[in-house]
Amino acid sequence: MTAYKTIDDLGDLNGKVVMLRADLNVPMDENCKVTNTARIDRTVPTIKELMSKGAKVVVTSHLGRPEGKGDMANSLCHIVEDLQKSLGKTVVFVDDCIGPKVSEAVKNMKADEVLLLENLRFYKEEKKGDENFAKELVAPVDVYVSDAFSTSHRDHASMVAAVKLRPSSMGRLMEEEVNALTKALNDPKRPLMAIVGGSKVSTKLDLLNNLVKKVDKLVISGGMAHTFMKASGVDTVNEANSLVQMDMLETAREIMATAKANNCEIILPQDVVVSKEFKADAEHKTVDLEHIPAEGWILMDVGDKTIAAVNGKLDECKTLVWNGPLGVFELKPFDNATNKVAAHAADLTQAGKLLTVAGGGDTVSALANAGVEKKFSYISTAGGAFLEWMEGKELPGVVVLKK
Repeated sequence: MTAYKTIDDLGDLNGKVVMLRADLNVPMDENCKVTNTARIDRTVPTIKELMSKGAKVVVTSHLGRPEGKGDMANSLCHIVEDLQKSLGKTVVFVDDCIGPKVSEAVKNMKADEVLLLENLRFYKEEKKGDENFAKELVAPVDVYVSDAFSTSHRDHASMVAAVKLRPSSMGRLMEEEVNALTKALNDPKRPLMAIVGGSKVSTKLDLLNNLVKKVDKLVISGGMAHTFMKASGVDTVNEANSLVQMDMLETAREIMATAKANNCEIILPQDVVVSKEFKADAEHKTVDLEHIPAEGWILMDVGDKTIAAVNGKLDECKTLVWNGPLGVFELKPFDNATNKVAAHAADLTQAGKLLTVAGGGDTVSALANAGVEKKFSYISTAGGAFLEWMEGKELPGVVVLKK
């Protein structure tokens, strides 16, 4: 990847103080214990590499939504133990991210220690992209490394202004992320398929409008498929049995027309799983589209015909981008379609026949539920940034790192 500055472009780091803007926005329980360390673990390789080059590493991040004021529930002090364990080095916590406390801690750093600074969003200036805040942030350091792809769609001080004030580069995680997304969407091996799910068409309009111009096959799934089914003439779908958005029918037809004009094949459900109640293990049955009950049943998943059709199309493809489950995967057995398609995509990936890139909160959970999260080519932990990249938007925190 030559278009962006990477750690390889930073030169000799021996004895330099490097600030690493990481994404340590991890989930925690009511006792402020970290419940999933994935983001911590994925940050560690960049820290280790910088340390191996002789750099003193100062880590900074946001956590939660403290809205510009100190809030112990969102303090990064809660992740020290997990970061220390994953890194295998002493982590010294500083209860501020700018000012004399930080300068003093940097001065006193030992070679085998890492500094972790307090939550950037304890200052409202961070979200405002304030340049003076950025100057204070980078004051004690020589080099700036940005590794928080998940926040790169935000024009925040630590994502854009700070990058401009010091010799800077992407960290390895952001580099990996941008590489994977570039390969999948900007320069893909074709045919290229996208699977897009979600409850409402209205929340993914930009995404769908961009994808129908870029991909060869588009699987529309989840609740948003109900609107497309209705728009394409499936009269058995209604507001009593589905998540159809009646005010979006014309929009759905426009998207399908754009797809046709761009030779993008749209794949919609051929059969559905309907349930008596919106809960796990509720009474359910699989029906063809013309036999969807008018009321008393809810569309929860897609059936075997649809699974076979999607998997058959996957066999023809070289690249898959996935955002959103096929059904209500959180409730068994309505995770069946998502699990089966995910397993098939994973098998093709492992056989070297398919490049698979997935992202978005629900998608990550759905693929973990299917047990395939380690079998895809790349799974992004970013939510909004992943979506905006798929929508074809430029991300401020990535653009600023162009060579």
